[in-house]
Amino acid sequence: MNEPLIQRHWAALAAPKVAPAIATSTVLILGRIWNANGAEHSTGNAALMVVLAAGAATAGAFASAGRAGDPVIAGTAFATSGGLALAGVAGYTDGLPLPLLIWVLATAAAYGIAARYWRTDRRDTVAYERQSTVRREEHGHIERVELLRSRTQIEVARETPSGYADALAQALTARAALPGFDPQALTKAGLPELPAADQ
Repeated sequence: MNEPLIQRHWAALAAPKVAPAIATSTVLILGRIWNANGAEHSTGNAALMVVLAAGAATAGAFASAGRAGDPVIAGTAFATSGGLALAGVAGYTDGLPLPLLIWVLATAAAYGIAARYWRTDRRDTVAYERQSTVRREEHGHIERVELLRSRTQIEVARETPSGYADALAQALTARAALPGFDPQALTKAGLPELPAADQ
């Protein structure tokens, strides 16, 4: 019934929403720094990025192939391939419009992929909260019924002072009806005699 209230910090709530933009922006910035340090129109650097991006894409294809494919590894490999391709274009080209265009496309694709996972996560969270609410209401109803029943029994026991004696007498009568019961054994044991119930 008493669940702790968890208030998450606004930065923790905003971090997943800005992560795709931060990731693609970081790759663009690193590509432009690499461009300023001699990668502009460098065929060797461009070939290196093509080989790395193709290798990452191939790893993603192998990771997603077959029934035993792992979607997390495949997604990571494809994201790495796209990041390497963006960094290669940002480092090789001399102007800024083409890297910015690719950055916008990469950011839009990252948000499109992330939005699918956010919807799935939100759907699972809402379903869990609904199940928890239903379960909490069911348990609360059972607890309230048991509380009312126990209070009623207490009140009945208070109203009849001989309630305990009556219950004990009924138990002894029921025991006497069972086969093999020896009332003389109880008398020999020295049990006190029950007081007469006030009617």
